Amino acid sequence: MVSLTADMSPLHPDRNLALELVRATEAAAIRSVPFIGRGQKELADGAAVDAMRAFLTTVNFDGVIVIGEGEKDAAPMLFNGEKVGTGRGPQADIAVDPIDGTSLTAEGRNNALSVIAVADRGAMLDASAVFYMDKLVTGPAGVGVVDIRLPIAENIHRLAKALGKPVDELVVSVLNRPRHAQLIEDIRAAGAGTRLMSDGDVAGGINAARHNARTDMCVGIGGSPEGIVTACAIKALGGHIQGRLWARDDDEKQRGIDAGLSMDGHVYEADDLVRGKNTIFVATGVTNGELVGGVRREGDFVYTESVVLRGASGTLRRITSEHLTSKWL
Repeated sequence: MVSLTADMSPLHPDRNLALELVRATEAAAIRSVPFIGRGQKELADGAAVDAMRAFLTTVNFDGVIVIGEGEKDAAPMLFNGEKVGTGRGPQADIAVDPIDGTSLTAEGRNNALSVIAVADRGAMLDASAVFYMDKLVTGPAGVGVVDIRLPIAENIHRLAKALGKPVDELVVSVLNRPRHAQLIEDIRAAGAGTRLMSDGDVAGGINAARHNARTDMCVGIGGSPEGIVTACAIKALGGHIQGRLWARDDDEKQRGIDAGLSMDGHVYEADDLVRGKNTIFVATGVTNGELVGGVRREGDFVYTESVVLRGASGTLRRITSEHLTSKWL
């Protein structure tokens, strides 16, 4: 197996892999622009999927999609097991979400992203049999301090102490869902504030793990694919992530068991979700958000903003690009 960081010579394709992946997320984000605020999330997702797939076929790597998208909403998808890339270069597991936040895109709201995560072949947990995962994400201060098995109030107090800040200054991100009503109440009863997200828990998790971010913790039940993607980013940020698979019914629980997943409340640590540090996470903003700005069009140009996080080097890089409108729209 060729590692994503095996050969650091200037001519090796691995040196440019992250930039090539950014081209794919940029394409997906740009193609979704005509659907922003139009109430047609399936059409937005379909356009993003087609654009991402087309660009991934040109990338010099031997990629297999371990975590696809779309099954949860019966939407178009880059399917699990699909091979992408030219077949030359490093062997890699791929997790994709052409639009993390299709509802955000359709409604013209903030924090929609186009996302790809990459790790060495065999490194990613294939959690596709179960659509949801209960997650806990913090920055480096939470490592060895918080634990998803503890009550949320205890985790809040532990993290506040580790951060050296009053509990009432702590902010916790949670998806705004009926299933989280008690969790939200418990966070507030503990003295912390909440930031309720309507969608897009990948951005929520990353923002909680970033240095000097506006939130300190991200908790709750979101997509299991998003959990794997977020774990790839957390590797670069030095943060903390844990997850427990959450089945919606007995049939889904059995599918998880049949797939070899632990469905008894087992806690998946960061290295269980994605092994090693050879991870690359790239995201391009579809709509404006705290992590990146959204696609914007000005005259003959389209502007995009992206981030690249590499686990091996522990770096976060920002890429701003301008594209000729005539080539895209």
